[in-house]
Amino acid sequence: MYKRGILLTGSVTMAILLSGCFQGEESLEDMDPPQNASPVDNLEDGEENESVTWDGEETVVNETVPRELYLVDANGMVAAQTIELPNPESKEVASQVLEHLVKGGPVTSMLPNGFQAVLPEGTQILGVNLQEDGTIVVDFSEEFQDYEAKEELQILESITHTLTQFDNVNTVQLQINGHAVKEMPVNGTPIGEGYSRANGINVTETDNTDLINSKAVTMYYPTEHDENRYYVPVTQYVETNEEDIYASIVQSLLEGPGFNTNVQHVFNSTTLLTGEPTLSDGVLNLTFNKDILLKDGEGVIADDVMETIVRTLTEQEGIEAVDVKVENVEQLVNENGETYEEPVTKQQFTPTEKL
Repeated sequence: MYKRGILLTGSVTMAILLSGCFQGEESLEDMDPPQNASPVDNLEDGEENESVTWDGEETVVNETVPRELYLVDANGMVAAQTIELPNPESKEVASQVLEHLVKGGPVTSMLPNGFQAVLPEGTQILGVNLQEDGTIVVDFSEEFQDYEAKEELQILESITHTLTQFDNVNTVQLQINGHAVKEMPVNGTPIGEGYSRANGINVTETDNTDLINSKAVTMYYPTEHDENRYYVPVTQYVETNEEDIYASIVQSLLEGPGFNTNVQHVFNSTTLLTGEPTLSDGVLNLTFNKDILLKDGEGVIADDVMETIVRTLTEQEGIEAVDVKVENVEQLVNENGETYEEPVTKQQFTPTEKL
């Protein structure tokens, strides 16, 4: 897997890597400390972190970890917000993130302006089980059924994208009081053998979409509410074939979100992809003309342009990083003047780990 070596600022969230797996419930195996580790210096209650001394060096261990919660914004769009959650001693991470999707639950005091939780108030998580094939089975209490029909897709998309932020989760299956759910209880949205990111999020269709020759692609567009800048995933149908899929996705990004006025178009109107995209060892290579750059700086590519490209393309299978080049420009830099020495990975923008 491709490893990224530089740090982006602004909206970057560092990935927190955990190791472990489920054993029936969502438990993570603890890391063994070095054999010569000295005792932990516990802080008093109310402190935000604690000090651990290994080999005579003091390390700060955070009691919170960043998690992506897919919530509903002021425009009714499902979008991720990275929120610091308590680091559960039991390591029941999946149950914890789901509990923070419940209306009136522990997330209430943490909600950014304009955002709201999605699961019906009083919903309890009765059990979570991750299977070896990447399917996670979630058992909800009966309160899960107490929602309006218009909320049904938001609930499904929120659950699915919140849980599949973890690298070893691919598909979500639902239960209510231990009984398997093949369709959602209010509006009958089919679930079948599971729901995944392939089902899309904030799906947009037009009457003239050629579904036979199109591919559903989730693209990421920035938006802002009360100075809170974040990215909204929107699944669009891109007319393409397997030979030019990457070029078609990039072209759709350059054309913008169309009628969707809830998100922003970040590319200059004259930006062009000048070479055929190539994929090698997980890195997608893209070359643009100079119009992709900020007008006020040589070699400066806007942070939201880079993040839009990387978030969108790394959703495609097999793409782990994106290497952006510009014709006749030797070195690209971000808005803070830091150089892009290596291809950019999505881990620079979103926390990723395993359950």
